[in-house]
Amino acid sequence: MGKVVILGVFVADTAYRADRMPRMGETILGNSFALGPGGKGSNQAVACARIGADTHMVSKLGQDDFAKLALDTWAGAGVVPHVEQVSDSYTGAAYIFIEESTGDNAIIIAPGAAALISAEDIDAQADLIRGADVFVTQLEQPMAAALRALEIAKAAGVTTILNPAPAAPLPDGMLALCDYVTPNETECEALTGITVETEEDAARAAEALRDLGVAKPIITMGEKGAFLDGHGLVPAIKAGAVVETTGAGDAFNGGFAAALAEGQSALDAVRIGCATAGISVTRAGTAPSMPERAEVDALLKS
Repeated sequence: MGKVVILGVFVADTAYRADRMPRMGETILGNSFALGPGGKGSNQAVACARIGADTHMVSKLGQDDFAKLALDTWAGAGVVPHVEQVSDSYTGAAYIFIEESTGDNAIIIAPGAAALISAEDIDAQADLIRGADVFVTQLEQPMAAALRALEIAKAAGVTTILNPAPAAPLPDGMLALCDYVTPNETECEALTGITVETEEDAARAAEALRDLGVAKPIITMGEKGAFLDGHGLVPAIKAGAVVETTGAGDAFNGGFAAALAEGQSALDAVRIGCATAGISVTRAGTAPSMPERAEVDALLKS
């Protein structure tokens, strides 16, 4: 069982299902509402732990009911928290609109206390990061914190993964600290200027990411699968009808990181990531949709 350390954000997902998005100034009736655990880093940690990694989560929370939801979620999945709870902010929350007919989504994130994570906070967790097999971060917490964590991990020889979501301008040299970068098509275009619609587009974008210093780019392409630099498109693995796509990227990243940490090749780890995502989209919610390892193995065998 490999060790994965994840720096990221927890938010309480408030998910609204409706036939369509309301226009500005308009009120419409929704079909359902659900409250549950979310945040890219937290979702990835839950997925990673359920796939079987010794998973550690670095973040900040408020002192409120949503913080209890975070801690309960991590305890249930087997994630070890390394968090500070602060009194001068709130635990993050997200508004999620889900289109009933397709399962597609639109999201607003308010990270709350996690927006206060500093480079100094990361230095306090340096020994934890250095002791990992794999380190993962995203861009929902402050950029300075993500950059410092990648610096510590890279200097210690830890395998580094950056999921550059949500898309944002990156500091010079940040991508060179990454063994793997896992953007989706939109995030990849923001990084490279290349529109990704086909496998050939993904190959050109991966070359551009290599030129920026990334050792091995991976571009997730939704229902098509994931493009692994040096291999090509790894097809998506379908497990049933799509219910909600909100946590699919997080499922992929968590499954991929767990597989790498246990010594799987990049190709086999991508396949495990695709299977993890393929199961997650057949269920509602984000963290609650993450599958157990036995489910992923069964899907891969089938």
